[in-house]
Amino acid sequence: MKLYYAAKNYQPIDVWYSFYKTLGRLFLFIGIGLYVDSIYFSEIYPNGQWIANFAMFLMFWRAFSHGTKRSRELMIYAVLIGVGGEYLFSIGFEMYTYRLDRVPIYVPLGHAIIYIVTVYFTRRAAVKKFRVTIEKILIGCIIIYATLFLVFANDVFGFVMSLLVVWILRNKPRERLLYLSMYAVVAVLEIVGTSYQSWYWPDTAFGLVPFLKSANPPSGICLFYFGLDLGCLWLYKQRHKIAWKRMKSIRLLHTKS
Repeated sequence: MKLYYAAKNYQPIDVWYSFYKTLGRLFLFIGIGLYVDSIYFSEIYPNGQWIANFAMFLMFWRAFSHGTKRSRELMIYAVLIGVGGEYLFSIGFEMYTYRLDRVPIYVPLGHAIIYIVTVYFTRRAAVKKFRVTIEKILIGCIIIYATLFLVFANDVFGFVMSLLVVWILRNKPRERLLYLSMYAVVAVLEIVGTSYQSWYWPDTAFGLVPFLKSANPPSGICLFYFGLDLGCLWLYKQRHKIAWKRMKSIRLLHTKS
């Protein structure tokens, strides 16, 4: 079976299928899930956020129960980091504000879903084969997206973060596809969420830095999601130090050979 997949001649259509199986379904869930926590749905049913919480819990449990031991552990770490990050940035720094002025229960769970599904997408065999092409396309889209937000929404904050994303990843070939894909996913998430007015961003960075004008949402906010990945991996390495060192040794041998 491994030999079959290694030798399979993947085509671009296989990349689209991989997208549909992972990120495509995620985008559909984002669109529907956030709608029930929108100002529009609240006019029909005021307690829609609890529907979103319940739906996210089911989605999380499905992904968790079908995941590998490692992915389940990473999802738990993502939820824990998500809780801390949300209360730090939303409540503490008032970097952004949710519709009901509190962090919804579904948000930390959603961070874990977004993280693990993006990881699944980048690990699909067809995606790996065309990773260089995908990375070039994503970088081009990021530059266009951030520039449009800068020109038409005065999004200096988002543009600076987008430049930092491209600059940081220039010498990070191992992480590049994951983080570029994360940028695209978070961009969709933020556009949908702010369009529904499930949350909103102030017109300057953190509402405190006047020379860093911000759009609602800022374009490069996925930069903070990189911290989610780094935090999850750090916690995982702390619990599996011996296995992690063994994996690094094997990876080094493959690189030398």
